[in-house]
Amino acid sequence: MGASLQYGRASGLGVPAYGWPLPLFTPTLEQGVDQVIRDALKQAATPPQKRTAPPPPRWTLKRLQAWLEAQGQDGGGRETIRQALKRLGFSWKKARKLLNKADPDQRAAFLEQLQPLLVAATRGQRALVYIDEAHFRQDTDEGYGWSIKGERFWVSSSSPGLGAKVSCYGVYFYHQGQVKLYPYDRANRETTVELLETLRRELPDTPLTVLWDGASYHRAKAVMQRAEELQIDVLPLSAYSPDFMPVEHLWQWIREDVTYHTCYDKREALVAQLEQFQQEINATPYAVADRLWVKTHLDPEEEKLRVSK
Repeated sequence: MGASLQYGRASGLGVPAYGWPLPLFTPTLEQGVDQVIRDALKQAATPPQKRTAPPPPRWTLKRLQAWLEAQGQDGGGRETIRQALKRLGFSWKKARKLLNKADPDQRAAFLEQLQPLLVAATRGQRALVYIDEAHFRQDTDEGYGWSIKGERFWVSSSSPGLGAKVSCYGVYFYHQGQVKLYPYDRANRETTVELLETLRRELPDTPLTVLWDGASYHRAKAVMQRAEELQIDVLPLSAYSPDFMPVEHLWQWIREDVTYHTCYDKREALVAQLEQFQQEINATPYAVADRLWVKTHLDPEEEKLRVSK
């Protein structure tokens, strides 16, 4: 009888003679993994003002593999550990920063003021406009993307200087499901006044409310005076509450579609691409409204993590 076509299997730790691997985790060890991950999540959500011990490093697959080996459990590959974590109900995700200085009472009061404005905007009785600012460098945002396995994912860069960027006002017309980008050399009180004048020209006969954060040039006397002259109501967001600003989602959308994996040698090229992006997304207002979702309710469990008082 000829030799078997099946390759022999290693007879090391965890692989019995009949070829089926033993379970990697005993119930006790699995419970231990579950606990260390949950402890790390709890520690990460603890305000640094209240932290009583040094923060531990995050648990990566590599660190978990070393931890298991320290528990006497050898032979577990990272993919095996990944599957075990999924069984325990964990997933690998990007953390989100929570600004713990935000005052829950002020946040709730802001949403109370916002509700009738949203109703009026939905009925076509008022224009509701969110305004924010961001900078986009001409150099590439690297980001993740599909590439050929085993090969480097290169993005060519002409190494634009740190000052090679486009500053933009991002304006979300909630009542229309539309966005507009207004490039400027820099955002300050003069350009903010110009933007308010532009908005009033575009909406000459409509009651208009602008919502923005507490940047110094938003609060400048000249800006507030000009807003009053133009009959524009201004509603500042509550402090430390970027989650109330839907234009933040627009910035991420731009990075995904415009600056990830692309370097712009000239400022004009980046400005042109931003204009093209604006035209494309405004063709689908429902998609814009879905992506730039306006927050109208607070999560009580999330608000408990704040320590403003």
